This record gives sequence, structure tokens and C-alpha cells, in this order.
Amino acid sequence: MPNRLIQSQSLYLQKHAHNPIDWWPWCEEALAQAKQENKPIFLSIGYSSCHWCTVMEGEAFSDPAIADYLNANFLPIKVDREERPDIDSIYMQALQMMITQGGWPLNIWLDPYDLVPFYGGTYFPVEPRYGRPGFLQLLQALRDHYDQQPEQVAQIKGQILAALQPTVDLAAGANLFDRTLVEQGWQENAAVLAEGRSSNRFPMIPYADFVLRGYRVTSPEPWSDQIPEALRPSLQRGVALVLGGINDHVGGGFHRYTVDPTWTVPHFEKMLYDNGQIVEFLANLWSAGAQDPSLRSGIFGAINWLRREMTNPDGGFYAAQDADSFTDPAAAEPEEGAFYVWGWDELESLLEPEALSALVEQFTVSVPGNFEGVNVLQRRSGGTLPDGVTEALDRLFTVRYGQPRAQLAQFPPARNATEAKTVAWPGRIPAVTDTKAIAAWNGLMIAGLARAAAVFQDLPAYQLAAGAAHFLQTHHGAGDRFYRLNYDGQPAIGAQAEDYAEVIRSLLELHQAATALIATGQIAPSEADQWLALATQLQAEFDQHLWDADHGGYFNADDRPDLIIRERSIIDNATPAANGTALGNLVRLALLTENLTYLDRAEQGFRSFHRFLDEHPRACPSLLAALDQFQRPVLVRAKAETLALLAQQYLPTTVLRLDQQLPQGAIALVCKGLTCLPAATDQAQLWSLLKQCQG
Repeated sequence: MPNRLIQSQSLYLQKHAHNPIDWWPWCEEALAQAKQENKPIFLSIGYSSCHWCTVMEGEAFSDPAIADYLNANFLPIKVDREERPDIDSIYMQALQMMITQGGWPLNIWLDPYDLVPFYGGTYFPVEPRYGRPGFLQLLQALRDHYDQQPEQVAQIKGQILAALQPTVDLAAGANLFDRTLVEQGWQENAAVLAEGRSSNRFPMIPYADFVLRGYRVTSPEPWSDQIPEALRPSLQRGVALVLGGINDHVGGGFHRYTVDPTWTVPHFEKMLYDNGQIVEFLANLWSAGAQDPSLRSGIFGAINWLRREMTNPDGGFYAAQDADSFTDPAAAEPEEGAFYVWGWDELESLLEPEALSALVEQFTVSVPGNFEGVNVLQRRSGGTLPDGVTEALDRLFTVRYGQPRAQLAQFPPARNATEAKTVAWPGRIPAVTDTKAIAAWNGLMIAGLARAAAVFQDLPAYQLAAGAAHFLQTHHGAGDRFYRLNYDGQPAIGAQAEDYAEVIRSLLELHQAATALIATGQIAPSEADQWLALATQLQAEFDQHLWDADHGGYFNADDRPDLIIRERSIIDNATPAANGTALGNLVRLALLTENLTYLDRAEQGFRSFHRFLDEHPRACPSLLAALDQFQRPVLVRAKAETLALLAQQYLPTTVLRLDQQLPQGAIALVCKGLTCLPAATDQAQLWSLLKQCQG
């Protein structure tokens, strides 16, 4: 007998619909029921492609004894963090305060009367192991603690609630034009990227991208042929991503993270948000002068994967692909990485000896393997792969997908485990794809595609990005509101700050890419204007609903009685914090529209967050990147040919605008903030002015 989650559109919630636990979705009725029955709330948060969420669903959440006790003594609520990042953010912060680390599944217990947590953790096994308590014993102890020690529960809750408040009530800062804060932030965040800090390796693109900005200021010769020292931390991260096992060298696209410090063995899920950020970061690296062919290969491998496997018929992008997949239709449970790994015997049977030898020369392939007896492909060095290796990878592609690469334009998703096991796949059984569209994640991917299109003058990448933007415009609006999610063509859940911020930024990146491609003759100037107009329209809605008029900055979500605080996100995680992106957008909008209201609003936000930036620069690189944009804003007005050349360079605080009416003899007009510099009459003078603006 399924539980209430069977009615949900969320793939993650549906995966729990047949648990014996009497799950509720997060709703007013569930919260009222918990109070009426005086039951603590057991809140469990995860997402569909989360490996350990899947494990706990199959273990503890499927155990009848655990379900009986949980149903009798708690009110169990399931939340998909991809649907409700506002709820996830609050309780993830609380969890990190309790146990000094976070992650998913996020399991946390709340007082039903005020929704403040008093205990939390991540994965819990059925029986005690891994240094973690058995889940039933934990539930029994927590219910006893809640009933017998209310004073201690109240004390814990008070501490948690007090600690959450600084993210809402931050003091105003001082001099916003003192560049010391940003420059110290580059050093602090470069240290975060340092090798060997953790057993797991995550892309951490907000950090890598911010550190990359520092090279143009701290390097004595930006845009030179020599790789400057300031570029190395970001370059090392980019090389690790494109060469490592985190990159799917056969099918393209990047996995979420690796479980080792050598970038070898990934957790195999692929998230849209990672791939969007990585594509943009690698394109920025390329434009900064790091033009190893492996970087370009990583970029266009991800774009090809996106086009083939992650684009819906209307042009929007799917959310994620699972880590686990079935090895055959009769298998009871999927296996982690099965779609992606290669046994030595299999490679010997598929490849000619010369091809296998060439593959071994370029990749870490061996008889014992590097992951549970099989091989995750990891490149040994950069450069261009020899033709024989490329042919070997094409052969592996054909085996995995059942068709040659050149013939496979679209690979349909397996939308759930049933489809994965019952469709007659021509190759391996693929991992399940979560086909919902998330506005913020689509925005991140559109921005990455747009930047790649500008840097490489690649019209197909631009068209893929434009198609997704049109999808958001058509399918994520209803009435006068923009929506966060789209399930099979139907919008759901009002947009949150990250949705507005990332989609607005993607529209600005599309404006810049279109501006850069006008010289090709395939993009009309009016198309660039269209993206800017859409960005200003969405910004007006963002300002109306989520701007904090008292303090500055943007609230994460609408004011709701079921949220214990109203957060303003400034701390980066796997994705940039909403306010970091949003304040940078405001500066760019001010430059492009000459509407200084945007600049005033950005200044108010920076003053509100200044103290936190000063005290915790490692927590908020995207906000520091926005402050860099605020301190060094540059507008270049030029004709299409000059703009196309500029777009291929690394100029992160510069925005480009088409101007067909330049003064006689001028090739560009450069404005540094609110000050216009002398007209540039040749390329050398233009580069000199741009270099001056970086200082």
C-alpha cells in the first residue's frame, strides 16, 4: 500500500512512496498533525540522484520494525531539496552547527510547536556500524530524550536558533572601495583549492572561478603567452577536472565528485549544476590563456552529453542522472557506476591489442582496475589524444549506448527504475535521469554554454543555450510569477532567489554571447537586445518579491509561516550563493542599461554583507567576485568585429555593448565605472586601457 508520496511529482519522493513509513510531504496539514498528536517531526531531506539517500531508502526506510516505531512516535516528513532549497538551507545550517559537517540524506528532528531542530545527522544504518548508531535504537533514544528531558531539548533549540540569526541580521560595513578585502580573498580561497585538503574532491567552482579572477590583477602581464603564477591554482583545478575520472571520457559530462584525493573514482551521479559551472569555468580558463586541448575536449564533451542526454523536446535541461544503474533487467538492485566502468577482460574483448595498448598508454587502465576490480578511465596527461585512442573511446561509446557516436543525436532518458529495467536498451542499461527542469540549474548551464559560445565563437553552443532560455520563458511562467520547477510541461513552486539570480545571469551571458556573435552575420543585434530586455523584466519581479528593503540583499524565498527564519543566502556550496550572483547581476545591469538604481541596490547589499565578507572570506567567494565587479566595473562599446575579439579574452568585470556610432577614428569606447576614458583608436591602445581598468 503506497503512502502519501505516491501523489508527488518529485522523483525523489516517489522513490519513497512504497516505504512502510507513513511519509508526509512538507505541508500545513502535516505540521498541524504533528502538533495535534504531540509528535516530534522527523524531517528527512535528500534528492533523487543521491547515492546514500538511495541506500537509506532501501535499508532503514524499508525496515518494518523501524517503520512501526517511527510511525507511532514521530511525524515523518520527506522533502526533496531540489524542490525546496529554502527548507534544506535552514536545516543544513542547523545540522552543521550540531555535528560540524553536512550532507545528504539530511535527517533532522524538530519540535512540532516551533519547527526548531534538536538533533540531526546524515546516513544512519539499520544496525550500528561505521561509528554510527542503529536507526531504531536512535529513534527510541530521541523519543525518550524529547519526553523526559524537555529542559535540555529547549536549551539545544535555543542555541541553534540563536546561531541561525546572524545569516539574517548582518551589520552594515565600511569602505566598499577598499580592494584589500577582495585581494586577501584571492589568497584565502586559493588555499581552499590546495591539493590534499580532503579525501573527497569536489569541483568547488565558485572558489576556482573567483581565484581565477585574481590572476588578471596580480599577474604582471595578463594575456601574455606565459602562464603566470597567479593562474596556477585555478589551472590545476581545471586540469584535474578534465583529466580525472570525474570526467566521463567516453560519453562526456562531469560526475559530482570523487571519493579520493586523486580525482580518480567518482560518485557517478551527474548534476546539471556542476556541468554548467564547469563548462563556464573551463571556457574562462581557456580565454585566460590556458589553451591545452584537453580543456576544450572537456568543454565540448560536456556539451555533447548535454545535447544528447539532458535536453528535453522543448529545449530545457533535465536535472540529474543517478550514480547507480542495473547490470541486467533481472537484477534486484542497481550497482554504482555500472554504466561507466570497464573490466579488463571486457576491454580485451572489445579492442584490438594495438588499440588497448594505446588506451593503456593514455589512461590509467589495468588488470586489477582502480574501482572494485574494474576501471574508471583517467587520463595520464593533457594534450591531444592520438587517433587510435579516440577510435578506442568511440568503440566503448558504441558498446555503452548501442550506437556509434556519429549516429546518436538523442539518447532517451530512463525516467525511473521500471523504465530502466523494461526498455530494450541497445547497449548498457542507463542510469535513471531526473527529468524535471530546475530554473536555477538551467540558468547555470545556459550561462556556461553562452560563455563557451563567446570564447570559441561556437554558434551551436549558443543555439542550445538560447533554446533552454526560451524554454524557461515559455514553461516556467504562470500569471505574474516565475516558477522554480517544471514537471512534464507544468510549472511548480514559486521561484526562489537562486532561480531569479541564475536565470538573470544566464540572460546577461546570452546577451554577451549574442553580442560577440553578431560579427558572424548569423545573429541580429535585436537578438542581443531581447536577452537584455528579458533580464530587466525578470529583475523587476525579483526585486518586487524578494528584495530586503530594510537591510539590502535578497531573501531566499517568500515570507512563509513554516520557515523558522527568512534567510538571505551568501555562503557558497556546490552552487554560488544567490546574493553573490544577484549583486553581480545588478552591477552588470547598471552598466548595460545606464540605470543607476541597480548600482544603488548593489551598494546597499554589499554594505549589509560587508562584515561577513571581512570575517569569513572563505565562505563566500561568489560574493567577493561580485564585489570585484562592483569595484572594477568596465563597459566597452564597440562595433561587432572588435566585440567578437574581446569576448574571447578573459575580462570578468567587463561587459560589452554594440555601438555602431563611434567617433571617427575610434575602434572602442571604454568606461571605467562612471568615468569614460579617451577613445581607443587601435588595438594596442584598447588593451592598454583595459589593463588600466583591472588595477
